[in-house]
Amino acid sequence: MEEVKKETLTIQGEGGNGFIRISDDVVADIAALAVTEVDGVAHLTGGVSDEVVSKISRKKLSKGIRVIFDEEGFRVDVSAVVKFGYNIVEVSTAIQEKVKQTLQTMTGLMPAVVNVRVSGVDFSS
Repeated sequence: MEEVKKETLTIQGEGGNGFIRISDDVVADIAALAVTEVDGVAHLTGGVSDEVVSKISRKKLSKGIRVIFDEEGFRVDVSAVVKFGYNIVEVSTAIQEKVKQTLQTMTGLMPAVVNVRVSGVDFSS
């Protein structure tokens, strides 16, 4: 079984009081909650590997969210389904803004970029 590498975001404390580490899972969970609050979002979707993992292990809140840490900070990739009748561009822009705002409020940090992939339209509503 392939080992999943966990990433952490490290924040240096003020005045040399130590550091704070935030797991990519925590960042992904916060982003997922933010996305579900956007009007017009039906649900998050994951890739094939995410779908298999979520069926085998506990159900993940952050299915459809990927967090990538690099030298420029961190990036959030969102994959979501939009409800029928909503403007896809407007919903996607609202997702970007809500994720940025929520992450900044809860972690004090702003993602370098929030990418949104609309993977479908929900016609059931």
